[in-house]
Amino acid sequence: MTFTGWLLFFSVIQVIHFLGTWKLYVRAGRKAWEAIVPVYNAIVLMKIINRPKWWTILLFLPIINLLMFPVVWIETIRSFGFTKRLDSFLVIVTLGFYLFYINYATDAAYIKDRSLVPRSSLGEWVSSIAFAIIAATLVHTYFMQPFTIPSSSLEKSLYIGDFLLVSKFHYGARVPMTTVAAPMVHDTIPAIPVPFTKKKLTKKFKSYVFDDDVTKKKTSFWNKFQLPYMRMPGFQKIKRNDIVVFNQPADTLKDMNDFHPKRNFYKPIDKKTNLVKRCVAIAGDTLQIIDGYVYINGKRSELPDRARTQYNFFINTEGKTISGVSLRNRYGAREGLVDDNGRFVLGDNRGEVGYYLTLTDEEAAKIAKNPNVKSVTKRLQPKGVAGDVFPRNANLDWNNDNYGPLYIPKKGATVALTKETLPFYKRLISEYERNDLIANGDEIFINGEQVTSYTFKQDYYWMMGDNRQNSLDARYWGYVPFDHVVGKPVFIWLSWETNGKGASKIRWDRMFTTVSGTGERVSYLYYFLGFLALWFGYSAYKKRKNA
Repeated sequence: MTFTGWLLFFSVIQVIHFLGTWKLYVRAGRKAWEAIVPVYNAIVLMKIINRPKWWTILLFLPIINLLMFPVVWIETIRSFGFTKRLDSFLVIVTLGFYLFYINYATDAAYIKDRSLVPRSSLGEWVSSIAFAIIAATLVHTYFMQPFTIPSSSLEKSLYIGDFLLVSKFHYGARVPMTTVAAPMVHDTIPAIPVPFTKKKLTKKFKSYVFDDDVTKKKTSFWNKFQLPYMRMPGFQKIKRNDIVVFNQPADTLKDMNDFHPKRNFYKPIDKKTNLVKRCVAIAGDTLQIIDGYVYINGKRSELPDRARTQYNFFINTEGKTISGVSLRNRYGAREGLVDDNGRFVLGDNRGEVGYYLTLTDEEAAKIAKNPNVKSVTKRLQPKGVAGDVFPRNANLDWNNDNYGPLYIPKKGATVALTKETLPFYKRLISEYERNDLIANGDEIFINGEQVTSYTFKQDYYWMMGDNRQNSLDARYWGYVPFDHVVGKPVFIWLSWETNGKGASKIRWDRMFTTVSGTGERVSYLYYFLGFLALWFGYSAYKKRKNA
């Protein structure tokens, strides 16, 4: 929906609010016209129901307002004496239209100094849970979001099983575009187990209205209630080598476990799959990969000291074992051989027998010194051999390890458009920047006008994994627009070893450590536990003192 459409929708809501409440405003000693003035009517309503004025802000925050509206409806009817559970149920199931009944069919008097304390323990419990959910959703949506590392693409920097806190405010919190969605979940709602049984209430289903009709986009009614892209001001720009969480731009899958390569599913930007990668190039850079190493503007990129770039190596031992080194446990080695075509094979007797490992250059150099190691070979795709990489142009011989040079578009920058350059920018122009683009031979039309150049409307970034040959990243699907950026990982609050047992499943040295920074990681776990002890001690002391 466009801004114009949302303005019209907002105006209709204001009229409905006025028609359903103006008499209630009058009974509360206010003027009838105060019920129709946008924003001001909400401030007045907060005064009528004896709630703080800052609640008004929550009514205009997407997702948060879906939780606040039922609260305000209930508070309103209670201010006019409708305090039964049935009244609360009716005002919720009628989406607030029960107020029309109270407004026109009753003479309910306004209770000016009504008690705000819940009348029962159940009411107190429901009230506490409701506001806990609202507070958690507010933090999750606009300030800090938990995130789990699902893959090894940033191994050595971030491990599988790391639980992160991702800051939304570093780069500016993005206002949710999907307005009709379940709070605090991403694109699916997990199955809920039924107590005391092995059954589950439901299978996983979408947390938003999902349209899988590939011939139409946004045809579902609720999908029309998409907000335009908006972002709150941030205090930091994305820098080279920042680790960034973002929505996968080319995600047109129903879900990551349901891959249909020939089908495109419509997904809102904020419901595309979350990924975490390192931003190796920012807007305006020229990127090139030479023998696996990234070069930015002609200079080899220097990573932070905590980053550990990894590659695939073949360790030729001619069948001998490497004594004193547990390769399988330490480096994830696979024993086998390389065949005559240079491919790694398991369970054969031809070729060079050894180990296939994912290592840093430093680890490979250390292993090469072992007397049983005959050679250590980095497995790179040679220059000039085309791979299945972005932009999948038959005229390019780029691959994973030898790629580019490639320009990273910058907001306000203009590029020439030809049939040779169009494959690099076609998706950006048509999908990410929402233009109608038609190419007819050498002629290119944007929004019906023939053009020879294009000026970009937003910044783009190039995201890659540190595990360079085991990462599904920008080399496969291209640029990441700024409107797809979610936030910056800042903290590891828990780290979980999948194959560990008991207490060893927890990587204690990684708990409560920062993601960025230099030098060895420092855990703040004991500081956190000390803070909790002080907090609970103070709370117990205060409760005992007030008793």
